[in-house]
Amino acid sequence: MEMKKRISLELRNRTPAEVAELVVDNCRTSDGEIEGLTDEFKELEFLSMVNVGLTSLAKLPALPKLRKLELSDNNITGALETLAEKCANLTYLNLSGNKIKELSTLEALQNLKNLKSLDLFNCEITTLEDYRESIFELLPQVTYLDGFDAEDNEAPDSEADDDDDDEDGEEGAGHLGEYEEEEEEEDEEGSEGGEVGLSYLMKEDIQDEEDDDDYVEEEEEGEEEEAGVQGEKRKRVAEDEGEDDDEDDD
Repeated sequence: MEMKKRISLELRNRTPAEVAELVVDNCRTSDGEIEGLTDEFKELEFLSMVNVGLTSLAKLPALPKLRKLELSDNNITGALETLAEKCANLTYLNLSGNKIKELSTLEALQNLKNLKSLDLFNCEITTLEDYRESIFELLPQVTYLDGFDAEDNEAPDSEADDDDDDEDGEEGAGHLGEYEEEEEEEDEEGSEGGEVGLSYLMKEDIQDEEDDDDYVEEEEEGEEEEAGVQGEKRKRVAEDEGEDDDEDDD
């Protein structure tokens, strides 16, 4: 997608003056120049144009409030004077992955008085002897080069972000742990209740079986008694019939 069209889409029914952050990474320029970005973006504070095929910053408009500029993975070789002219309040500049080879190319950044952080990862200039010392000497206003200061201390912004993330993670883990403990207690109570209920049901089943056995025994006893009575009746009938036969013989 062309840069001009991408910028138009990123507006999302806003006017350029209402945009504070603009990201147009991975779009394409037709001739290596900035397209579609005008000085109407006067409130812009963050601009990212990563991997868009830029070779020049000549058409960069005046962006007086711009503080952070991402230009990594392009084909910029120099002519950085435009940055000081159009974006005087820059505090962070990322030129990683460009075609910057010489220290002299960076002299133009001396006029960016508020520049505190500069990234030049994967630029040929980083292979120069005493690269870091030379940059800090050339640009004394820069505190962090490639994420570290002259004493190799990491930039506090990234450290603060990491600390915040860790604290949030610990707090979240604490709340999650409390919730899990409550769930475990509930599960234990539920399992105990389940065991009690199961025991009760088993006892009930056993009692029912015993009752059934008693009932069966009672039925068997009743049947035996009834059979005995019937046997007695039959015996008596037989005896009576025998007596009758004896009388007939007489």
